Amino acid sequence: MVETGQAVAGPFTASADSEALYRRYKWTALLGVSFCYLFYYTGRQTFGFAIPGIQKELGLSKEMLGWVSAAMLWAYAVGQSINGNLGDKFGGRTMMFTGAVLSFAANWATSFGTGFVSILLAWGLNGYFQSMGFAPGSRLLSNWWGHKNRGFVYSFYVGMSGFSSVLAYFLPIVILGSFGLDWRWIFRLSVVLMLFGAIVMFVTVREKPEDLGLSHPADDRSADEEAESAGESSAARYHSVLSNWRLYATGLSIGFQNAARYALLVWIPVHFLGPNWKSASAAIDPVWITVALPIGMALGASTNSWMSDVVFGARRYPAIISYMILAAVIAIAMGFVPHGSLLGIFGLFLCGFFVFGPASSFWALCPDIFGRRLSGTATGVLNFISYACAGLGEPLIGRFMDHTGDTSVIFPVVAALCIGSAFSALLIRR
Repeated sequence: MVETGQAVAGPFTASADSEALYRRYKWTALLGVSFCYLFYYTGRQTFGFAIPGIQKELGLSKEMLGWVSAAMLWAYAVGQSINGNLGDKFGGRTMMFTGAVLSFAANWATSFGTGFVSILLAWGLNGYFQSMGFAPGSRLLSNWWGHKNRGFVYSFYVGMSGFSSVLAYFLPIVILGSFGLDWRWIFRLSVVLMLFGAIVMFVTVREKPEDLGLSHPADDRSADEEAESAGESSAARYHSVLSNWRLYATGLSIGFQNAARYALLVWIPVHFLGPNWKSASAAIDPVWITVALPIGMALGASTNSWMSDVVFGARRYPAIISYMILAAVIAIAMGFVPHGSLLGIFGLFLCGFFVFGPASSFWALCPDIFGRRLSGTATGVLNFISYACAGLGEPLIGRFMDHTGDTSVIFPVVAALCIGSAFSALLIRR
């Protein structure tokens, strides 16, 4: 007999407790992984601020330092194709933490460089270590969040990467300006936050619901994906990803989009600032023109994939196409905006907003198309394609500028890349 008023624990109580625990840890996963990645770019987007100091102290040319930057970019691209798969195998939590620790060490090694070879090797290794962050983190999030919420999740996650770019811009300014330190301290101090974020993530986040005896997201395509992936070889995962034609349709579209993104990041300062920007009279401080771009990119990435859920019913390609078309229109209009104007800041903010915005939808496509068991491998391969295209685009754009002698050609080039991304996205239909 059960006494009157005595609570009876039953299946409904256990179910409610499990649901509460699941909600708690899925939000912890989103916030923890995003918090970690908020500081990841402080480990790889600070090199440009160190270039003047390196040149002055070590006497290296801009071309030599350009090869150092290229080594990091290509090592990052190759690493993406490897570490996404390792994230599927070893878990995103371990990979993200390990990457942050090794990137921290590589940044410090770079700070002790004494010449071209030592800096090239250290910064190139840093590119590989940095590639251990994004794809494994994407895999971890797909473990906790199902298809119907994935747009919001990736908007939040990729949005944090955009704000990471803003931090990577401001920290070197503080280190060089407010603290009065030399270029070596950029590599030593900026990455402290990255290490802190990784520690917080590792302590608070769990890899997957099954680690806590919970079920995976109910709306995933297969209830048996974890069983399917048990013992699956890396070769089998790569074969599953590379044999899916949607990978190449998505890769073509994100390749155009990422080429447009890096065209803006690399060449907009050349166009708006120029060699004599400090002596030029302008109504607006040119520094604000520069910072408008990453802020716009961060906010754009925070909205696109979420919009694909709310407006387009979790279909990603219409959200990608709409942003890319708007980006193309704004890029063309920017070619007619005078230097140093408030309109230029607003236009550049919008250009960054719409160009980088679709990134969150592209990454949400990986678990959508391939399922969570392959999401790390798919994200890594797709990121390799995107950075390979961005790397190919930069020298071509530079040569085009040299040939025409006009930096404003960046805008029709960006517009053409955005149109290419929009048309390619029609093939995805997901």
